[in-house]
Amino acid sequence: MSSTVPPEATTLIALLNSRAHAIHAEKLDSPEHATEVLRRLGHAGIGVSAAQLAELRALRADLMAVLTAEHDGEDPAPFWAAFTARTSGVTYQQQYAAPARVSLEQVTGDPLVGRVARLTAELIASGQWTRMRLCANDVCSSVFYDTSRSRTQRWHSYEICGNKHNVARYRSRARLRAETD
Repeated sequence: MSSTVPPEATTLIALLNSRAHAIHAEKLDSPEHATEVLRRLGHAGIGVSAAQLAELRALRADLMAVLTAEHDGEDPAPFWAAFTARTSGVTYQQQYAAPARVSLEQVTGDPLVGRVARLTAELIASGQWTRMRLCANDVCSSVFYDTSRSRTQRWHSYEICGNKHNVARYRSRARLRAETD
């Protein structure tokens, strides 16, 4: 298995990690702060409305609810239903061209919503959505793509979150041993 993260996942991870979490501030609260996320979604950020940013935040919340449910071993179906309802205004049409080319072109709906819906659909269709994860460090909770062969990666960064967790567990065990001695 390659350790390469698909571009669809990279873009969705940027969107999902744009929420306020750990030490990171909200990035979709204004067009100025949203520039990098919007650029990854194929939007220059110029002329993006407050309503579009609110819709992106809602899509992000739906996808975060899915990931959280999956992380916690709960049923994500209600959250997928919410995401489906939120993206239902987006329609794609197949465009056929010679020689033997086909592409999907969005014909209705907000282009940002359409882009998020399409990226998510592509990850699911390719079987790669199951590699999207929440960092096991509850303080961090960054979203990452599991590149491990066994699909068991727990930390977005072992050096940062995994090591902190393991050191904290070691110290807790050492403290407990010292108290019982």
